[in-house]
Amino acid sequence: MKPTKNRDMCDEQGGSSLKKIFLLLLCGAVIGLVNGFFGGGGGMICVPLLEEILSLPEKCAHATALVVIFPISFVSALVYCLSGHLESTSFLVVSVGVILGGICGSFLLKILPEKVVRVVFVFIMLAGGLKMIF
Repeated sequence: MKPTKNRDMCDEQGGSSLKKIFLLLLCGAVIGLVNGFFGGGGGMICVPLLEEILSLPEKCAHATALVVIFPISFVSALVYCLSGHLESTSFLVVSVGVILGGICGSFLLKILPEKVVRVVFVFIMLAGGLKMIF
């Protein structure tokens, strides 16, 4: 099976040095800590880290962050559920929206230019930060 153009663009260019592996492990630990502590949000720091450390293009960093965050979110959710911190009705209703939004978002990521993806990402991060301040 021949790889697609987008797949080639996302492949890592070279080997991994010991320093890069250490940085990735450290970043992974920070992303996991943030995601577990706040119940989400690890992707907001994961994307910039993947762009800086692995030099991934914008879209590849977002897609990779989604795959990285999925198991972290699953484990964090399991811990919260076992601790009794889950309101099941809200979970069920919100889950439908999350699934539909996730599907739409993944299709938009595929078709939108990287510059638009970056602007939307920056706007959402800025809006979230301002909301927390005010």
